[in-house]
Amino acid sequence: MPENPVAGFGVTFKAMFKKRLTEQYPEYKKPTAPRFHGRHQLNRHPDGLEKCVGCELCAWACPADAIYVEGADNTDEERYSPGERYGRVYQINYLRCILCGLCVEACPTRALTMTNDYELADSSRESLIYTKEELLAGLQEGMVDSPHAIYPGMTEKDYYSGLVTEAAPGTVPQEVHAGGAPQASSDTFGPMEPAASAPVSDADRPEGDPTDTAPAQTASASGGQAAGPQGAEGAR
Repeated sequence: MPENPVAGFGVTFKAMFKKRLTEQYPEYKKPTAPRFHGRHQLNRHPDGLEKCVGCELCAWACPADAIYVEGADNTDEERYSPGERYGRVYQINYLRCILCGLCVEACPTRALTMTNDYELADSSRESLIYTKEELLAGLQEGMVDSPHAIYPGMTEKDYYSGLVTEAAPGTVPQEVHAGGAPQASSDTFGPMEPAASAPVSDADRPEGDPTDTAPAQTASASGGQAAGPQGAEGAR
């Protein structure tokens, strides 16, 4: 047994008489560190083209499986990045993200960085799945919104060498074709994307679909054998 049972309250008594520190948030927002891990940002080249090439390395590096990327090919008529490919779909699920920064380290083009924005709370799950349009950096002076033509006479290597400092004179945005534009919100998910896993009704499910579990459920509820070739297996 301890010699003095009251000695364990020493830390408690010391803290009771210390001056309390109260943060006046949100009236006063404490400045964050310069390298603070906050909300992500997809960066642009100085002429407005996107740095993301849709390689999906950030998604592979994410330990929380919070990033989803779909790449697509650039064309001369619709170019989003200087290289062959670009990120057509880019999503970060901040319900899963732990803001560790491993995705930033994995990015080979420095397209993904983290900002000092930490106010990510919202009222719905859908609003916490940030899409490409929400993550893409805004336009600065000398930039033209993508898609647009590459700087005349320059190559992809010249972009990463810092030789392109602004958009070429006369550069105008190209026409966006169907399927090329980034998603505006999380309610426009594609068929293979995480948020598109809505349940399929029995009426819409094709005949013979292996995911159709209606016969087995019927057998379980009635106590008898299920109809169909898998009836015996479903009753076991």
